Amino acid sequence: MTQRPLKIAPSILAADFGSLGDQVIQAQAAGADMIHIDVMDGRFVPNITMGPLIVQAVARVARIPLDVHLMIVEPERYISQFADSGASAITVHVEACPHLHRNLAQIKEVGCRAGVALNPHTPAASIREVLGLISQINVMTVNPGFGGQQFISASTSKISQLRRMALDGGHDIDIEVDGGINSQTIATVQACGANIMVAGSCIFGHADGIAAGIAALRRAAAST
Repeated sequence: MTQRPLKIAPSILAADFGSLGDQVIQAQAAGADMIHIDVMDGRFVPNITMGPLIVQAVARVARIPLDVHLMIVEPERYISQFADSGASAITVHVEACPHLHRNLAQIKEVGCRAGVALNPHTPAASIREVLGLISQINVMTVNPGFGGQQFISASTSKISQLRRMALDGGHDIDIEVDGGINSQTIATVQACGANIMVAGSCIFGHADGIAAGIAALRRAAAST
């Protein structure tokens, strides 16, 4: 399996919001490649989190790309707002987009990388017809809505399928894994073809600090 450069994307869902700006600065100083921002609406998923104002606040201190993951219904209503707030990449869920081709085109029109997320039950084939519009695929390895869940190991076959689909079609696509990523799981998903690792609690909750959490992930990935 062709290996793309590893990228670490700390998820601020697990950060201390009382010192969010400082935690983002620490993460980027420790070598994070992007900041992952989970947007939840209480409808597509049961939880409610952050919106464009948080993205805007993070953008004021971040010098690395902001990876905005929209776990919301009717994402087309908010894509421009998130782009204006500083998003570098915007990911929508295939399950929330009956007009996915149109939604991806909209993301590209506002100047952002277009991403699609797939829930654990959603097959890889569901996005075959739009691969040419996609910059990154987010494979959910937990059920979306909450941080700190256990990795769903059956998702690894989907990662391999998606990497093969991208390669066979000649598409330049990053594969992102979101959910349960830590030092025990990162090497497995990397071997399957994933290269963007979204991690929350194992970075922001690491006993020795944010930099140690990121370093531990990179060491584990390098052992593949």
